Amino acid sequence: MSNQFAADLVVLLHFSFILFVVFGGLLIFKWRWLAWLHLPAAAWGAFIELSGGICPLTPLENRLRASDGGSYSGDFIEHYLMPIIYPGELAHQMQIVFGIMVLIFNGIIYGLWLIRKRG
Repeated sequence: MSNQFAADLVVLLHFSFILFVVFGGLLIFKWRWLAWLHLPAAAWGAFIELSGGICPLTPLENRLRASDGGSYSGDFIEHYLMPIIYPGELAHQMQIVFGIMVLIFNGIIYGLWLIRKRG
């Protein structure tokens, strides 16, 4: 497996994790047990955004790309996913907004789930 392909897989994993952090709470309406996976993932995603930290997948992807010449291949992942995962002008204030949005959105989902469960 080439390092570029491995880096692309890391980007897909990263994007999937982001989607799970943001929208994974919706899955608890069908699979209640998924909350045990989603809550820590959402907490991690919110922590990374609120602290201004970097997800460990980012340096991994960068190392894989650098070991293969450090350039992107210009494929689907670079064109469509990279700007979503790594926006160029992402200021710390926007990271804080994203972190708060994750907490609020998932708080609403889990609140609705608890109301529905009790009702």
